[in-house]
Amino acid sequence: MLIAEPMLVHIIVSWFVSALALWVVAQIIPGIEVHGFGAALLATVIIAIVNATFGIVLKVLTFPLTLFTLGLFLLVVNAFLLKLASLFTPGFSVRGFLSAFFGSIVLTILTSVLRNLVFLPPPGTIRL
Repeated sequence: MLIAEPMLVHIIVSWFVSALALWVVAQIIPGIEVHGFGAALLATVIIAIVNATFGIVLKVLTFPLTLFTLGLFLLVVNAFLLKLASLFTPGFSVRGFLSAFFGSIVLTILTSVLRNLVFLPPPGTIRL
């Protein structure tokens, strides 16, 4: 049980960091609404499920186009997945493609920055 506890804490903290990032994105990007932090927590789980199911299929199907655009088409795929997740989540809405597009970009960057701030490496280590 001692080995699983740090992993569980890491998962829970990552979940809260992602929900915080989503809540901040809703404050910044017009057209994205999150009704409370509980809705952000639920939306984060739904986004993860949508990415793990539909996201994999879409990324495989659109690989040639993604390759042709040097990866830029993944921005469109991620926007679609964010919009799709909002359809399944009460208290979380995304209105319009541009909101989903810019929201997915800001969400990715903000989540990455917050996770790197929360999970600082021990002193003397190099993080790649």
